[in-house]
Amino acid sequence: MPADRRFPGWIRHSGVGLELARATAGLALLGYWIDGRYGTAPWGILGGVVIGLVGGLYNLVKESLAAVREARTEDDLAAREAPKERGRNGD
Repeated sequence: MPADRRFPGWIRHSGVGLELARATAGLALLGYWIDGRYGTAPWGILGGVVIGLVGGLYNLVKESLAAVREARTEDDLAAREAPKERGRNGD
C-alpha cells in the first residue's frame, strides 16, 4: 500500500492551511533578518511575505486540485461497482 493511501483523504489534505501559514511566516522571518542585516526595511519582510503567500497559495491550489481528482476517481470507481452490487443482492 503506498504511503499516501494509508490515511483518509481529509487527513492527508488537512495540513495544507498550515503549510500556507508556515511558508508565509518563515519567509517573513527571513525577510526580517535580511532587513536587520542589510538595512533594507521594510522591503525584506514585504518581499518575504509576498513570496511566502505566492508559494503557499500555489501549494494550496495544487493540493486542492489533487483532492478533487482523487474524489472524482473514487466516485467513478464507486459508480462502476454499484451495478455489480445490485445484481448480487437480487434486486
